[in-house]
Amino acid sequence: MTARLVYTISAVLSFFAAEACLHATDDCYSRLDGDTLTIGNSCIERKFVWNGGNLMTYSINDKISGKVHYSSNPAPDFVMSSSDSPVSEGKFSSEDIPMTPVSPECHLVTVTYRTGALEVRREFRIYGGCPAIACDTWLRGSMTGNIASAVENNADRKNIEFSEDMASRPVSAVLDRVSLPGNHWHAKAVEFWDVTDWNNNLVAERDIISYRKNSYRGNILLMQDGIDGSGLFFLKEAPCSSVQLEYGGADFIADFGTFSVTGPGVSTADISPEEWTGVYSCVLGVWSGEELDALSALRKYQKNIRRHVADRDEMIMMNTWGDRSQDTKVNEQFCLAELEKASRLGVTHFQIDDGWQVGKSPNSAVAKGSFKNIWDNPDYWTPDPVKYPHGLTPIVEKARELDIEVGLWFNPSIQNSFEDWEKDADALIRLYRQYGIRIFKIDGLNIPDKTAEKNLRKFFDKVSEATDYQVVFNLDVTAGRRGGYHYFNEYGNIFLENRYTDWGNYYPYQTLRNLWQLSRYVPAERLQIEFLNRWRNAGKYPSGDPFAPERYSFRYLFAIAMAGQPLAWMEASNLPEEAYGLSEDIEAYRSVMEDFHSGIILPIGREPSGRSWTGFQSMTDGTSGYVLVFREDNEDESACVDTWFGEGTEVKFEKICGDGSPFAAVVGDDGAVEFSLAERNTFVLYRYKVL
Repeated sequence: MTARLVYTISAVLSFFAAEACLHATDDCYSRLDGDTLTIGNSCIERKFVWNGGNLMTYSINDKISGKVHYSSNPAPDFVMSSSDSPVSEGKFSSEDIPMTPVSPECHLVTVTYRTGALEVRREFRIYGGCPAIACDTWLRGSMTGNIASAVENNADRKNIEFSEDMASRPVSAVLDRVSLPGNHWHAKAVEFWDVTDWNNNLVAERDIISYRKNSYRGNILLMQDGIDGSGLFFLKEAPCSSVQLEYGGADFIADFGTFSVTGPGVSTADISPEEWTGVYSCVLGVWSGEELDALSALRKYQKNIRRHVADRDEMIMMNTWGDRSQDTKVNEQFCLAELEKASRLGVTHFQIDDGWQVGKSPNSAVAKGSFKNIWDNPDYWTPDPVKYPHGLTPIVEKARELDIEVGLWFNPSIQNSFEDWEKDADALIRLYRQYGIRIFKIDGLNIPDKTAEKNLRKFFDKVSEATDYQVVFNLDVTAGRRGGYHYFNEYGNIFLENRYTDWGNYYPYQTLRNLWQLSRYVPAERLQIEFLNRWRNAGKYPSGDPFAPERYSFRYLFAIAMAGQPLAWMEASNLPEEAYGLSEDIEAYRSVMEDFHSGIILPIGREPSGRSWTGFQSMTDGTSGYVLVFREDNEDESACVDTWFGEGTEVKFEKICGDGSPFAAVVGDDGAVEFSLAERNTFVLYRYKVL
């Protein structure tokens, strides 16, 4: 077998062998023997020199490949200040944390120590069958000295003529680090952007050969030894770099084989003796081989952050805000009519956006309101009695008859760093208990400081605990300083972007491109992806624009969202009768969407450009899964699409929906499979089986 086939099979089979013990803490262990702390499972083992509790990595064992990385320069893995205070009161404990409706079982290792007047608590999370170990860190007490140092500009350094010239100013804050032997380490830093009302380029990759001390931005750092192909990754669980708190200009520092995570997201003023303050978390994982091995290792961890439960987390949602009526239409009669039409399409969730409540927001089209001092009006978050004279009961009951779940829009009280978080939480809990509503779009967030972040977590946690973790938060990342793609992931999914035909800024291939790029590093099934009414506002686009929405079929627009959680960003009442033909595709998609989303979903083909052959592959186990293929506006009726199959593999493709035909193929170089679609701007969803 070819090397690519071996790598592909080993990566995918190891993922699904691990899946069998995804919730098994008996696979995980920890022990403190003398001066050595060991944490591990069947995939990874990390050994530390105890060092009084201020741990120093000794070795990292990739049990799948057999590669053991020994530290070439042991030093404390966690450093907050350049001041050199002695370490004392080091303690170790461990426990198995049972599964919750949101979290799988995990083994939790807690290490605490004191350095000067600062207490440090580090909690290592490890999941069964997962080749990564996460670390959450809290601080309490007080400290002196700098925490986050600014990025050093190489132009301000001296030229190197003598060995002592190589010395560089140390980074004072280190969240985690590894020091690896060798001079041939390659790395890829991946940076992300949210604030999608303003950004339409959401992912950037920077490939490097590690050489002397240099800094890099991003949430993900993939590292690989150029000699033997062994690798590790760091995931910094933090907002996007551009919106992190107390940002010092970098997330990673690379210096030959030494790689560090920096930027804790706190200042000395954030740390108090009264309560624990969390810094940004780190995940260290191992992999070996090719890109698929690295991405699979990362995804195994990401799928453990939040359990994906089908009857809670799968949704084809309709939210009428996409047709820009804002709050002018929403009322009992409108919602009842929309529900009937949504049911005809096959929608599973109907979400009432801004306007259902008594209070008026700044986005109201009927009465300009405010988010300031919301709780001056204790009825702000109750259904508007004029619009909904019977409350939301008729809406909820009608929806249940149609097998649709109702969701609502909500904007937490942002003033004074969410100081009214408890009142906000109580409002959602009341809506859950009164109407059974458990899907809330969380909008309008702005997290300017650590106090706001703490209070926001308290808000999410209180609602989650009071509802037995049944509530799903659709976390809007369209504006403001928010959580991005790697923070608050345990609370729900991500509302990715606002795009409108009214403003001529909804281009289907650009939505597809954003999902395609993100899906390499972010679970696609956690992203809400919009599709709009193609028949509206044709005149808002330039005449002859080949990429205007009217150039695509309605079913194609829906297919763009299949790899994520589809969001019908429209009013059903504005759809023409022909639109309801989409129900056949939605029915076919609903029959497989849970299985489709259970796999590792990664992009295939070329980056969407409006002219490409592109798509997604979901690997649900070692021999089966799904491919979703798009022929954009190009002249080729057939094309070889690079996939994640191994060369020489024979694969059978069974059509689920779309425009193609069933077929079988032998995979070529670089995973190439020839797909055929007779018409431009068409798609096909296949279930595949490796023969």
